[in-house]
Amino acid sequence: MNKLRAFLGYRMRALIRKEFRQILRDRRLAISLILPPTLQLLLFGFALNATVSNLRLGVVDDSRTPESRELVATMTGSKSFQGAGTYLSVNEMSKKIADGNLEAGLVIPYDYARDLQRGRPATVQVMLNAMNSNTATIGEGYAQGVIATYNQTLAGEGIHAHFQEIAAPNVSRLGRVLIHPAYLYNPGLEPTWFIVTGILGVLLILNGSLISAAAIVKEREAGTLEQLLMSPASTTQIIVAKLFPLFVLLCMMGTLAVAIMRVVFGIPFRGNVLLVIAAAALCLLCGIAIGTFIATFTRSARQAQLTLFFVNPPLTSLSGAFTPVEAMPKWLQPVAQFNPIQHFGMISRGAMLKGSGIETLWPNFLALLAFTVVLVSLSIWRFRKQLS
Repeated sequence: MNKLRAFLGYRMRALIRKEFRQILRDRRLAISLILPPTLQLLLFGFALNATVSNLRLGVVDDSRTPESRELVATMTGSKSFQGAGTYLSVNEMSKKIADGNLEAGLVIPYDYARDLQRGRPATVQVMLNAMNSNTATIGEGYAQGVIATYNQTLAGEGIHAHFQEIAAPNVSRLGRVLIHPAYLYNPGLEPTWFIVTGILGVLLILNGSLISAAAIVKEREAGTLEQLLMSPASTTQIIVAKLFPLFVLLCMMGTLAVAIMRVVFGIPFRGNVLLVIAAAALCLLCGIAIGTFIATFTRSARQAQLTLFFVNPPLTSLSGAFTPVEAMPKWLQPVAQFNPIQHFGMISRGAMLKGSGIETLWPNFLALLAFTVVLVSLSIWRFRKQLS
């Protein structure tokens, strides 16, 4: 107890006050604690949206009948497609799609209305620009949904009516399976809920590593580390005093990010908020440890940033923040388990969206704690070795 009091005594408090003043006196470093994380969270949340709407639709109507015009009105009347012109030939419309002026095209054959009136299946062609496969897949689903709604309208008007025997039903007739989907944990199918809850871990690691590396390298370039070594403080006190102010200020940054998630994106908090805060603190410590560890191998801020460029992008790509880990190749999925951001994403999504507790998320929390202990131990070992 006496050793702990001596460790946390006047010298430690003086060092911590000195670090706070030094960080707040550096305007660039203070601004980087607030402005970049806020902008990154807003940009990622709004820009990385898988929802596609108002696809520009071109039309080649060879039928030129009220039925074909009704189909075109149904397609362009939805929020999925917007009319972008009528063309005389498929080649002309294909050229517009190739030039990027259209995302989709609708080709209605000349016998479209006649087939409908005679009870035959009427075939229309939907052309999609598959340069972006995600947009093409979503556009195909939109088109199928609009056509399905249009078919129900036709059935209500008596076209393609199916007559069934009421008095003596045929027991051999095959039944139908009706699907009634229930969207759990995200009834509104908001794509930002998945992205933003994963982006939070990326921001904690990314900004924690960048800011800690910049702060340590800059102080070493100024020559103040050598002055600290000449003070009566021990090496451990110097290390803790260097890391503690960064951790506190980055925790404030994380709190601001969580507030933006709740207010701007409307993400619910169905579970234990303390569990998310504890996981965020561990994720921050991982980021600070990565930045400190890299700062001990570099001699300038530019070298530290260049080295982090080879560390942070792989961590981000294998984090499951933007796309699910299940979408990765089978051989790459085990590698993602060695990423602290991936475990934080599981904790944040489970606690916020599902309302899961520590009894369910303890494997991810334990893995995140193990990563924190290992990375912090390595960074302290390297920093102490450099000071000595």
